[in-house]
Amino acid sequence: MKITLLKSFLLLGAFLCFGMVKAQTVSGTVSDANGPLPGASVLVKGTTNGTQTDFDGNYTLNNIDGAATLVFSYIGYKTVERAVNGQSTINVTLEEDAQALDEVVIIGYGQTTIEDATGAVAVVTAEDFNQGVISSPEQLIQGKTAGVQITQSSGEPGAGINVRIRGTSSVRSNNNPLFVVDGMPLSGEDISAGGADVGTGTSSAKNPLNFLNPNDIESISILKDASATAIYGSRGANGVVIITTKSGKTGKGLFEFTSNLSYSTPAKKFDLLNREQFLTALPDYGGDPNALDFGSDTDWQEIILRSTASQNQNLSYSKNYGSGNVRASFGYGKQFGIVEGYAQERITGRINASQRFFDDKLKIDANLTLSRINDDGGAISNNSGSTGDLIGAAYFANPTWPASTTFTTGGSEINPLQLLNYYDDVTNTNRFLGNVSAEYSITDELKAKVAVGYDDSDSEKYQVQSALSTGIGNAPGQGQGAFSVVETTGKLLDVTLTYDKEFENSHLTALVGYSFQSYQRYGKNIRALGFGSTDLNQMISDLERATSAIERQLPGSYQQFGYNNNGTFVNRLFPEVSQNESVTSPTGVPISAVAGDYFDYTDELQSFFGRAEYSIANKYIVTGTLRVDGSSRFGPNNQYGYFPSGAFAWKLNEEDFIGDTFSTLKLRLGYGIVGNQEGLGYGNFTVRQRFAGIGIDQNQNINPPGLAIQSFTNDDLKWEETAQANIGIDFGFANNRFNGSVDFYHKTTNDLLLQQEAAQPSPQPFYFGNLDAKVINKGVELAMNYDIIQAADASWNLGFNVAYNDNMVEDFDGLIQTGEINGNGLTGAYAQLLAGGQPLFSYYLREFGGFDENGISVYPNGDVQEFVGKSALPKVTMGINTSVSYKNWDFNAFLTGQYGFYIYNNTQNAYFTAGIIGVGKNITEDVLTNGESNANAADVSTRFLEKGDFMRLQNASLSYNVPLSGDGGLKSLRLSVIGQNLFVITDYSGLDPEVNVPKSLNNIPSLGIDYTAFPRARTVTLGISATF
Repeated sequence: MKITLLKSFLLLGAFLCFGMVKAQTVSGTVSDANGPLPGASVLVKGTTNGTQTDFDGNYTLNNIDGAATLVFSYIGYKTVERAVNGQSTINVTLEEDAQALDEVVIIGYGQTTIEDATGAVAVVTAEDFNQGVISSPEQLIQGKTAGVQITQSSGEPGAGINVRIRGTSSVRSNNNPLFVVDGMPLSGEDISAGGADVGTGTSSAKNPLNFLNPNDIESISILKDASATAIYGSRGANGVVIITTKSGKTGKGLFEFTSNLSYSTPAKKFDLLNREQFLTALPDYGGDPNALDFGSDTDWQEIILRSTASQNQNLSYSKNYGSGNVRASFGYGKQFGIVEGYAQERITGRINASQRFFDDKLKIDANLTLSRINDDGGAISNNSGSTGDLIGAAYFANPTWPASTTFTTGGSEINPLQLLNYYDDVTNTNRFLGNVSAEYSITDELKAKVAVGYDDSDSEKYQVQSALSTGIGNAPGQGQGAFSVVETTGKLLDVTLTYDKEFENSHLTALVGYSFQSYQRYGKNIRALGFGSTDLNQMISDLERATSAIERQLPGSYQQFGYNNNGTFVNRLFPEVSQNESVTSPTGVPISAVAGDYFDYTDELQSFFGRAEYSIANKYIVTGTLRVDGSSRFGPNNQYGYFPSGAFAWKLNEEDFIGDTFSTLKLRLGYGIVGNQEGLGYGNFTVRQRFAGIGIDQNQNINPPGLAIQSFTNDDLKWEETAQANIGIDFGFANNRFNGSVDFYHKTTNDLLLQQEAAQPSPQPFYFGNLDAKVINKGVELAMNYDIIQAADASWNLGFNVAYNDNMVEDFDGLIQTGEINGNGLTGAYAQLLAGGQPLFSYYLREFGGFDENGISVYPNGDVQEFVGKSALPKVTMGINTSVSYKNWDFNAFLTGQYGFYIYNNTQNAYFTAGIIGVGKNITEDVLTNGESNANAADVSTRFLEKGDFMRLQNASLSYNVPLSGDGGLKSLRLSVIGQNLFVITDYSGLDPEVNVPKSLNNIPSLGIDYTAFPRARTVTLGISATF
């Protein structure tokens, strides 16, 4: 009986102990180095039983097996596993993991990791961004990724930037990638006006991405091949760049303050003649030193250039409180250009917030940013005439002229100081970008998401030239001005369903969605002549007042108006066409003659899309994507386009036969078809007419223009299509201490969009159509990264990327000129030709053979232009970066290079020839010894074509992390010194080989032409960053 009773107690005890093990509750706190970490994931390994930490980093899990293992994770931190072993309290401190952040790639409508990606994708995080004076997001990743070429057109603050992913694919359309900011695709059009011609030529609009504060950006993902970009369908042909901004991650509220002070100097100047050299040389070139000596010795480059200081300040607050997080930031920056009068001021505010409701089933995200960009410019243009713009006038200027604004020779020569002091160019741009999304977990596997976005910008540009000017356009004696307004509104609606299911040995993720996006663009272009004031600020005010006074007086809808002493007229398109309709003139207009032209159009895009990814045994991954786009830009027969793609990845390192040699070895195969609709413009598939351009002549007369056909019917107009195949291998050794990737690709772009001449006889002279031609880009990319030293208090990393691209136009029978060349005697000149069997931007020039004994150009193949086997497209692009850390010190350096391309030096062609000094204008020293006669004609030829190859030390920084106890209010303090554009190795004789002044002709863009480009700066920045 006692034995039986004892057995019963033992069995009961065992049962109770077993029950305690099976029914255990575990709680604890998850922290990071700054304190409790809200929102961290705590999961029972091998189950779906889990939770997230609350505001104080606390968690509680019930019904936990005493032998279970808990997995603690948070984005950007190293995952930690802890065995329960009967413990009721388990506290964990997570460590930040920069490599984990690098592995996350944001893709269209989702995210993946480098390990699981089937397409050619790359990501650059904030830790690896370029530092210093940064105007726009593209500069953050310049040279960081193989196959991505990023070129700023000049050194002007906020200047436009060309981004080319795997070459140039279109002969006309916008070749920049699609930019997506926090899920909102942006329009590819400019949001501010380019400069009108008020005497010195036109200029390009600023970079539309300048509104983003680089300090707010967390990461930039680049989708390169069609299998990755097909989810964006008709906008994915040029690649996709996805910008993700920072969110609140830290548990306790954290303030971060950064402050940078930068000092910039001109990196290079031309060796222009000084007074003595100039006067000595004049007789040899037919000039009269006595007539051209005005008594001074002026370095005009020194007059218009300057060394200057800029600043950038940022303050942010971030907090994660368990069920959500928030980050708010404010940024202020003022960048001064190294040309007098140029500056860009940027003021930004951002709020990113996320909140979960209903037991974390509903998640609301909001990303809101507001910015103000103030650009101060000057009289620098893309296509100034024979007298030059501000830079050209400084090159031309006689060094014996006095540095006086009032000085004039009485002729057509331009005094550079007058362009500095009698000209003003001001652009103010406001932009709001916001998107809000709601995601609801219907089941553990199925989620629905609705996102709405709104992008609104308004930009006003004022240009005025004082009546005190001499020899500059129509301004002398009366004053000249232009006022341009561009307003854009983008609206977005995205609806998606995502299914994510983990099976026993496989994983399925499927996405279906609908998207509608509209872009409205409207504004006006005002021209004015005859100002009553010579004060530049008053002229701007008068220009705005005059426009408002006239607009208030005009009845109904109108496209154009004209106002002068002869009266006021309007041209109307609606409700019916009315030309030169007289209306009552307004009173109180402070300008003698004003003409205005207005525009307003909207494009829409409706899309259906889907993507499925299926992985088996964590070895084999298959992805399929289809997007159907319907666009208002195309004819009824092709209004919808279908863009499919497929990809396969094989993780060979997971196979037993590979062994342990590779920590990563993945084969990727992908193919897809994507489209391009940028650069086409509005309504070019149908008959559309507007009144022709309106202007004011020198005598303040305004001739009412007539109707002009803008486009003709083409019901078959459709997207450009790019088919791309990609083969890639990702590899890694020694736990990825040495890792990299190699990709081979082939891109074929068909149905090229272009305005074409109609075969005659025909009732229409031209039409927009799809060329029966193709552009082929093929190449290889290699990226490698090696952690040379990995120690507790020291590290050294070296990264390298290089890409080769071959470009060719095929099956095109036409010959279209582009690459306009400006200068004395160069009216109608061009340097490039679009033709089959040649790369894009191929040079078409006379072959220069030197000078004969009389100093006249010799052309061995005759005085005819021909293809010279050279293009402006680089064959090879590369980047090298290294980072070294030792205890509290960090050093980073980054070099970038481009090879195999050529630059046409239009500046030399127009300004630095013997014929120039012969008429009393300045030149560079080398002209005196090159053997050229002042009677020689400086024709467009290979004489001015130069190799552009370069290697630049783009960025170098040294930082020190001040040791702190962390007990006080100051959590961290970092001091840094940063150098930008420290040196460039090149044989190019111009100021800088990384240059592109837009010189399009016949609706064909140009590339690689240097014409009085804004000089680049060499910059040193002192920075401080603190958290508290």
